[in-house]
Formats: sequence, structure tokens, C-alpha cells
Amino acid sequence: MCLSIPSKVVKIDKENRSATVDTMGITRIASLDLMAEGEIKVGDFVLLHIGFVMNKIDEKEALLSLETYRDIIDSMEEEDKREAILAGDNCKNGAKP
Repeated sequence: MCLSIPSKVVKIDKENRSATVDTMGITRIASLDLMAEGEIKVGDFVLLHIGFVMNKIDEKEALLSLETYRDIIDSMEEEDKREAILAGDNCKNGAKP
């Protein structure tokens, strides 16, 4: 099962239609190809799937979700924490960004 952890957009690259997002302290590049141009802005919270921004989400709901994820992750060992946050990039549906 894939879980999408809310990620905050910290940078937009208009030329490459991508965004740098922060997912609980881990940054990564995500494609904006599935979003309308200009729909996503720095500071927005988004959900990712296989390297693509799938939708923008409400900040209040994103922060509530992140609080729940932090509670779960706090109970894990250090290496397992990082793996859990990165796992969203490894969904087993065969698609790659």
C-alpha cells in the first residue's frame, strides 16, 4: 500500500515543470506535469504519487496529517523512520517518473 505524506512546496522550476518539495525534512523533486500551469505555488501543500504532484491540499488538513505521521514515526527506529518517509517513491505499480 502507498501512503502519500503531505509535502510542502519549497521551490518551483517553471522551465522543467517541477517542484522541490519537503516531506518531513526530506527534499525531493516532483513533476508538475499533471497540474495546471500556475496552480501550485511555493508554500502550498501537495500530495505526491510516483514522483508526480497529484493535487494541492488544504494547509490545515496537511498539518493534521503530518502530526499523525509524526506520532507514528516517532515510535520507529531511526533508519526505519527515513525509509518510511521515502517509501512513497517506491510504490509497486510499475510506473516511474
